[in-house]
Amino acid sequence: MIRDITIGQYYPAKSPIHRMDPRTKLFGTLIFIISVFLFHSVAGYAVATLFLAGMIIISQVPVKFIFKGLKAIFMILMITMVFNILLTPGEVLWKIGIFKITREGISMAVRMAIRLVYLVIGSSLMTLTTTPNQLTDGLEKSLRPLNKIHIPVHEIAMMMSIALRFIPILLEETDKIMKAQIARGADFESGNLIQKVKNMVPLLVPLFISAFRRANDLAMAMEARCYHGGDNRTQMKPLHYTRRDHIAYVVLFVYLAVAIGFRVMGW
Repeated sequence: MIRDITIGQYYPAKSPIHRMDPRTKLFGTLIFIISVFLFHSVAGYAVATLFLAGMIIISQVPVKFIFKGLKAIFMILMITMVFNILLTPGEVLWKIGIFKITREGISMAVRMAIRLVYLVIGSSLMTLTTTPNQLTDGLEKSLRPLNKIHIPVHEIAMMMSIALRFIPILLEETDKIMKAQIARGADFESGNLIQKVKNMVPLLVPLFISAFRRANDLAMAMEARCYHGGDNRTQMKPLHYTRRDHIAYVVLFVYLAVAIGFRVMGW
Protein backbone atom coordinates (compact mmCIF):
# COMPACT_ATOMS: atom_id res chain seq x y z
CA MET A 1 0.00 0.00 0.00
CA ILE A 2 2.83 2.40 0.84
CA ARG A 3 4.38 2.05 -2.60
CA ASP A 4 1.02 2.62 -4.29
CA ILE A 5 0.98 6.36 -3.56
CA THR A 6 2.03 8.13 -6.77
CA ILE A 7 1.40 11.79 -5.86
CA GLY A 8 4.76 13.47 -5.36
CA GLN A 9 6.68 10.98 -7.49
CA TYR A 10 8.30 11.80 -10.84
CA TYR A 11 8.33 9.46 -13.84
CA PRO A 12 11.09 10.41 -16.31
CA ALA A 13 10.11 10.40 -19.99
CA LYS A 14 10.50 12.53 -23.13
CA SER A 15 6.86 13.24 -23.84
CA PRO A 16 5.45 16.62 -24.96
CA ILE A 17 3.85 17.04 -21.52
CA HIS A 18 7.18 16.49 -19.78
CA ARG A 19 8.72 19.24 -21.92
CA MET A 20 5.93 21.74 -21.25
CA ASP A 21 6.39 24.75 -19.02
CA PRO A 22 5.34 23.88 -15.43
CA ARG A 23 3.03 26.90 -15.38
CA THR A 24 1.08 25.36 -18.24
CA LYS A 25 0.72 22.09 -16.35
CA LEU A 26 -0.33 23.85 -13.15
CA PHE A 27 -2.97 25.81 -15.04
CA GLY A 28 -4.10 22.68 -16.89
CA THR A 29 -4.51 20.77 -13.63
CA LEU A 30 -6.56 23.62 -12.19
CA ILE A 31 -8.78 23.72 -15.29
CA PHE A 32 -9.32 19.96 -15.13
CA ILE A 33 -10.27 20.11 -11.44
CA ILE A 34 -12.78 22.88 -12.17
CA SER A 35 -14.25 20.91 -15.07
CA VAL A 36 -14.71 17.80 -12.92
CA PHE A 37 -17.01 19.79 -10.63
CA LEU A 38 -18.79 21.49 -13.54
CA PHE A 39 -19.77 18.22 -15.24
CA HIS A 40 -22.73 16.39 -13.71
CA SER A 41 -24.00 14.17 -16.54
CA VAL A 42 -22.87 11.07 -18.41
CA ALA A 43 -21.97 13.15 -21.47
CA GLY A 44 -19.92 15.56 -19.36
CA TYR A 45 -17.97 12.83 -17.62
CA ALA A 46 -17.40 11.19 -21.02
CA VAL A 47 -15.74 14.41 -22.21
CA ALA A 48 -13.61 14.54 -19.05
CA THR A 49 -12.66 10.88 -19.53
CA LEU A 50 -11.59 11.45 -23.13
CA PHE A 51 -9.56 14.50 -22.14
CA LEU A 52 -7.84 12.68 -19.26
CA ALA A 53 -7.18 9.59 -21.37
CA GLY A 54 -5.62 11.76 -24.07
CA MET A 55 -3.31 13.42 -21.56
CA ILE A 56 -2.25 10.04 -20.16
CA ILE A 57 -1.44 8.74 -23.65
CA ILE A 58 0.54 11.88 -24.56
CA SER A 59 2.45 11.79 -21.24
CA GLN A 60 3.82 8.29 -22.00
CA VAL A 61 3.40 7.36 -18.33
CA PRO A 62 2.31 3.70 -17.95
CA VAL A 63 -1.39 3.42 -17.19
CA LYS A 64 -0.74 0.77 -14.53
CA PHE A 65 1.60 3.16 -12.73
CA ILE A 66 -1.03 5.92 -12.69
CA PHE A 67 -3.92 3.72 -11.56
CA LYS A 68 -1.72 2.16 -8.88
CA GLY A 69 -2.17 5.37 -6.91
CA LEU A 70 -5.91 4.71 -6.59
CA LYS A 71 -5.28 1.82 -4.19
CA ALA A 72 -4.25 4.32 -1.52
CA ILE A 73 -7.67 6.05 -1.58
CA PHE A 74 -9.79 2.88 -1.82
CA MET A 75 -11.08 3.09 1.76
CA ILE A 76 -11.83 6.82 1.49
CA LEU A 77 -13.65 6.14 -1.77
CA MET A 78 -15.78 3.38 -0.23
CA ILE A 79 -16.65 5.43 2.87
CA THR A 80 -17.62 8.41 0.70
CA MET A 81 -19.88 6.28 -1.47
CA VAL A 82 -21.57 4.57 1.50
CA PHE A 83 -22.31 7.88 3.24
CA ASN A 84 -23.74 9.41 0.07
CA ILE A 85 -25.90 6.37 -0.67
CA LEU A 86 -27.36 6.13 2.85
CA LEU A 87 -27.67 9.80 3.83
CA THR A 88 -28.88 11.51 0.63
CA PRO A 89 -32.66 12.12 0.69
CA GLY A 90 -34.82 11.33 -2.32
CA GLU A 91 -36.79 8.52 -3.97
CA VAL A 92 -36.43 5.44 -1.75
CA LEU A 93 -35.38 2.27 -3.60
CA TRP A 94 -34.56 0.03 -0.65
CA LYS A 95 -34.95 0.49 3.10
CA ILE A 96 -32.89 -1.32 5.76
CA GLY A 97 -34.02 -0.36 9.25
CA ILE A 98 -33.24 3.32 9.79
CA PHE A 99 -31.13 3.41 6.63
CA LYS A 100 -32.57 3.90 3.18
CA ILE A 101 -31.01 3.77 -0.26
CA THR A 102 -32.31 6.45 -2.62
CA ARG A 103 -31.97 6.96 -6.35
CA GLU A 104 -30.44 10.40 -5.74
CA GLY A 105 -28.00 8.89 -3.23
CA ILE A 106 -26.71 6.36 -5.75
CA SER A 107 -26.35 9.09 -8.37
CA MET A 108 -24.49 11.34 -5.93
CA ALA A 109 -22.22 8.48 -4.82
CA VAL A 110 -21.25 7.68 -8.40
CA ARG A 111 -20.53 11.34 -9.18
CA MET A 112 -18.43 11.81 -6.05
CA ALA A 113 -16.48 8.62 -6.76
CA ILE A 114 -15.72 9.73 -10.32
CA ARG A 115 -14.65 13.16 -9.12
CA LEU A 116 -12.37 11.78 -6.42
CA VAL A 117 -10.74 9.31 -8.83
CA TYR A 118 -10.24 11.96 -11.51
CA LEU A 119 -8.80 14.43 -8.99
CA VAL A 120 -6.21 11.89 -7.84
CA ILE A 121 -5.31 10.86 -11.39
CA GLY A 122 -5.09 14.46 -12.61
CA SER A 123 -2.91 15.55 -9.69
CA SER A 124 -0.72 12.46 -10.03
CA LEU A 125 -0.26 13.12 -13.74
CA MET A 126 1.04 16.62 -12.99
CA THR A 127 3.60 15.46 -10.42
CA LEU A 128 4.61 12.43 -12.51
CA THR A 129 5.53 14.69 -15.44
CA THR A 130 7.08 17.58 -13.48
CA THR A 131 10.12 17.58 -11.22
CA PRO A 132 9.86 19.26 -7.78
CA ASN A 133 12.26 22.00 -8.93
CA GLN A 134 10.09 22.74 -11.95
CA LEU A 135 6.99 22.84 -9.79
CA THR A 136 8.68 25.29 -7.43
CA ASP A 137 9.74 27.59 -10.26
CA GLY A 138 6.35 27.40 -11.97
CA LEU A 139 4.38 28.04 -8.79
CA GLU A 140 6.64 30.91 -7.76
CA LYS A 141 6.42 32.63 -11.12
CA SER A 142 2.65 32.11 -11.36
CA LEU A 143 2.08 33.65 -7.92
CA ARG A 144 4.66 36.42 -8.27
CA PRO A 145 2.02 39.22 -8.48
CA LEU A 146 1.11 38.39 -4.86
CA ASN A 147 4.49 39.79 -3.78
CA LYS A 148 2.98 43.25 -4.21
CA ILE A 149 0.73 42.60 -1.21
CA HIS A 150 3.68 41.25 0.83
CA ILE A 151 2.86 37.54 0.53
CA PRO A 152 6.10 35.45 0.69
CA VAL A 153 5.53 33.61 -2.58
CA HIS A 154 9.07 32.21 -2.83
CA GLU A 155 8.96 30.75 0.67
CA ILE A 156 5.52 29.21 0.08
CA ALA A 157 6.66 27.65 -3.21
CA MET A 158 9.81 26.29 -1.57
CA MET A 159 7.82 24.72 1.29
CA MET A 160 5.47 23.02 -1.18
CA SER A 161 8.43 21.77 -3.21
CA ILE A 162 10.13 20.32 -0.13
CA ALA A 163 6.85 18.68 0.95
CA LEU A 164 6.43 17.05 -2.47
CA ARG A 165 10.05 15.93 -2.48
CA PHE A 166 9.70 14.38 0.99
CA ILE A 167 6.59 12.34 0.11
CA PRO A 168 8.40 9.52 -1.78
CA ILE A 169 11.34 9.67 0.66
CA LEU A 170 9.14 9.21 3.71
CA LEU A 171 7.12 6.50 1.97
CA GLU A 172 10.28 4.58 1.22
CA GLU A 173 11.48 5.09 4.81
CA THR A 174 8.12 3.85 6.14
CA ASP A 175 8.33 0.74 3.99
CA LYS A 176 11.86 -0.02 5.25
CA ILE A 177 10.91 0.48 8.91
CA MET A 178 7.78 -1.65 8.52
CA LYS A 179 9.74 -4.52 6.97
CA ALA A 180 12.38 -4.26 9.71
CA GLN A 181 9.73 -4.35 12.45
CA ILE A 182 7.95 -7.29 10.82
CA ALA A 183 11.27 -9.16 10.71
CA ARG A 184 11.53 -8.56 14.47
CA GLY A 185 8.07 -10.04 15.07
CA ALA A 186 5.82 -6.97 14.86
CA ASP A 187 2.24 -7.56 13.69
CA PHE A 188 0.42 -4.67 11.99
CA GLU A 189 -2.63 -6.61 10.74
CA SER A 190 -4.19 -8.71 13.52
CA GLY A 191 -6.25 -7.49 16.47
CA ASN A 192 -9.04 -4.95 16.88
CA LEU A 193 -8.83 -1.26 16.04
CA ILE A 194 -7.26 -0.27 19.37
CA GLN A 195 -4.69 -3.04 19.12
CA LYS A 196 -3.80 -2.01 15.56
CA VAL A 197 -3.25 1.57 16.74
CA LYS A 198 -0.93 0.32 19.49
CA ASN A 199 0.93 -1.83 16.95
CA MET A 200 1.68 1.29 14.93
CA VAL A 201 3.81 2.80 17.72
CA PRO A 202 6.99 0.86 16.75
CA LEU A 203 6.51 2.24 13.23
CA LEU A 204 5.61 5.86 13.98
CA VAL A 205 8.31 6.60 16.55
CA PRO A 206 11.33 5.80 14.33
CA LEU A 207 9.54 7.38 11.36
CA PHE A 208 9.11 10.70 13.19
CA ILE A 209 12.71 10.58 14.40
CA SER A 210 13.90 9.95 10.84
CA ALA A 211 11.71 12.77 9.46
CA PHE A 212 13.01 15.30 12.02
CA ARG A 213 16.59 14.19 11.35
CA ARG A 214 16.14 14.65 7.60
CA ALA A 215 14.53 18.07 8.13
CA ASN A 216 17.43 19.14 10.36
CA ASP A 217 20.00 17.91 7.82
CA LEU A 218 18.20 19.81 5.04
CA ALA A 219 18.09 23.01 7.12
CA MET A 220 21.80 22.77 7.91
CA ALA A 221 22.64 22.13 4.24
CA MET A 222 20.62 25.16 3.12
CA GLU A 223 22.24 27.33 5.79
CA ALA A 224 25.75 26.10 4.87
CA ARG A 225 25.09 27.13 1.26
CA CYS A 226 23.98 30.61 2.42
CA TYR A 227 20.47 30.05 1.11
CA HIS A 228 17.97 32.84 1.58
CA GLY A 229 14.71 33.48 -0.20
CA GLY A 230 13.70 36.66 -1.93
CA ASP A 231 13.20 38.39 -5.26
CA ASN A 232 16.91 38.77 -5.93
CA ARG A 233 17.45 35.05 -6.50
CA THR A 234 18.00 33.93 -10.10
CA GLN A 235 17.11 30.61 -11.72
CA MET A 236 19.56 28.24 -13.34
CA LYS A 237 16.91 27.35 -15.95
CA PRO A 238 14.61 30.34 -16.55
CA LEU A 239 11.09 29.45 -17.64
CA HIS A 240 10.03 30.29 -21.19
CA TYR A 241 6.82 29.54 -23.03
CA THR A 242 7.19 27.66 -26.30
CA ARG A 243 4.86 26.87 -29.18
CA ARG A 244 3.62 23.69 -27.49
CA ASP A 245 2.61 25.72 -24.42
CA HIS A 246 0.59 28.15 -26.53
CA ILE A 247 -1.18 25.23 -28.23
CA ALA A 248 -1.85 23.67 -24.82
CA TYR A 249 -3.43 26.90 -23.54
CA VAL A 250 -5.75 27.00 -26.56
CA VAL A 251 -6.79 23.38 -25.95
CA LEU A 252 -7.36 24.09 -22.25
CA PHE A 253 -9.53 27.15 -22.90
CA VAL A 254 -11.59 25.20 -25.45
CA TYR A 255 -12.01 22.39 -22.94
CA LEU A 256 -13.06 24.86 -20.21
CA ALA A 257 -15.55 26.47 -22.59
CA VAL A 258 -17.05 23.04 -23.32
CA ALA A 259 -17.33 22.32 -19.58
CA ILE A 260 -19.06 25.65 -18.93
CA GLY A 261 -21.33 25.09 -21.93
CA PHE A 262 -22.37 21.67 -20.63
CA ARG A 263 -23.11 23.22 -17.23
CA VAL A 264 -25.18 26.09 -18.66
CA MET A 265 -27.14 23.78 -20.98
CA GLY A 266 -27.72 21.29 -18.17
CA TRP A 267 -26.20 18.38 -20.10
